[in-house]
Amino acid sequence: MANTETVDILIIGSGMGGATCAAGLAPTGARILILERGARLRDSADARDARAIFQRGVFRPQETWLDGAGQSFNPGNYYYVGGNSKLYGAVLLRYRAQDFAPIAYREGATPGWPFSYQELEPWYCLAEKLYNVRGGLGFDPTEPKHSAPYPYGPVPDEPAIAKVRERLKGVGLHPFPLPLGIDVEKWLARAKTPWDAFPDTGTGKMDAETCGLSKALSHANVELRENARVERLLMGPDGKRVTGAEASIAGDRTAISARVVILAAGAVNSAVLLLASREGGVANRSDAVGRHFMNHNCSAVLAIDPRSVNDSVYQKTLGVNDFYLDDGRGGPPLGNIQLLGRVTGPILKSSIPKAPEWALSLVSRRSVDWYAMSEDLPNPESRVTLEGGRIRLDWKRSNWSAHDGLVRSFKERLRAAGYPIVLSKPFDRRTPSHQCGTVRIGSDPAASPLDPYCRAWDQPNLFVVDASFLPTSAAVNPSLTIAAQALRVADHIAKTDLRTN
Repeated sequence: MANTETVDILIIGSGMGGATCAAGLAPTGARILILERGARLRDSADARDARAIFQRGVFRPQETWLDGAGQSFNPGNYYYVGGNSKLYGAVLLRYRAQDFAPIAYREGATPGWPFSYQELEPWYCLAEKLYNVRGGLGFDPTEPKHSAPYPYGPVPDEPAIAKVRERLKGVGLHPFPLPLGIDVEKWLARAKTPWDAFPDTGTGKMDAETCGLSKALSHANVELRENARVERLLMGPDGKRVTGAEASIAGDRTAISARVVILAAGAVNSAVLLLASREGGVANRSDAVGRHFMNHNCSAVLAIDPRSVNDSVYQKTLGVNDFYLDDGRGGPPLGNIQLLGRVTGPILKSSIPKAPEWALSLVSRRSVDWYAMSEDLPNPESRVTLEGGRIRLDWKRSNWSAHDGLVRSFKERLRAAGYPIVLSKPFDRRTPSHQCGTVRIGSDPAASPLDPYCRAWDQPNLFVVDASFLPTSAAVNPSLTIAAQALRVADHIAKTDLRTN
């Protein structure tokens, strides 16, 4: 027989959505239990070893999913306290104001959001404060209104990158300081490595564990349990409320009852849990749970100048949005450009295993490494399903012509800036590039599982607060938008579901 217990609020997942929502709800005094499938990421030599991370994949999960053709693949999603944010690039960009309205691309249009940028703007400010964002205003021509400055000034360019900034400005681009959640001095004191795709072990990265969860757990009414895998949601007799969840916690079966349930297991796993919890799925009157899966179209772009040495360590301080609102010639938008974390020879070898590492290191020393990112459009046939108990992810990539245009346009500017060799390679399915959209918010319960506050239309005590709620992927990193909405949702729950009568 399963163990049983009761809490006020059950949060499933400790990534950016779950941890931030917990931080927002902690001051209410409600008893909050956070269940995390993984464990805390402990420090080790592997945490700053590029070969361990990129060549041996020591931090990747030991699981496989099926793709649309029924082939197995290792998905690259991470299961740790703090979720995927433990290895993220710490870029905390706001969506542009235009992203909240429908946008026309060559291959289709986005549906827009059920509210405007102005609704989320105050919560963006609070999220930037919670995550100690380093940034600077007045550089990016697409920058939306900020009602408060960044908490800290931008992370400084290294000398080699300062020269890159000037070269880009010289060809008419407007490079801006990336808003980052990183204490660069603390990070480099542990080891002189990039932070992008390197795991954080409490050494300077502002992630869901070190910021959101840390704030939540400073309250005595909040508890975290590691190695807690939720198997299914529990439903009331009439199916109109979620009464809790059944989980395996350190091997013990436990049934947890809760007044409010917040699902934040990630865009794939949240959809899977809803679909697995009862026939037809939970919160699925619209038949939209698991549908509209999006994953940014991304490519690595290496700009090589044999005459110039790039001796930077972390590199990742610049972004370019000159192709974000249009293609630079008045045509449809293309996307965002930002620096990758420094790509060294050992990292390159993970993608080109037959090449000698010493030769790749010579190339790396003269290259500047970029990340090109374009919006993926929501498609109901791009979806997550269960097949024989296994996760099937049938991603229907869209808007690739815009991404081709982005890479081509940026390559032209890089060559004009004095980089005679420019190489690019798309990211494949093993790299989860901001998965989102499978349990989206909307204004119509016939077309969306969630209302604008991430509340399930069909089960009003159920909320889904992770990347799955995003109705559009935009073309920027989603972490800050998830955090801002999580704080907005927490405030709404505190005022409506936890108020005393």
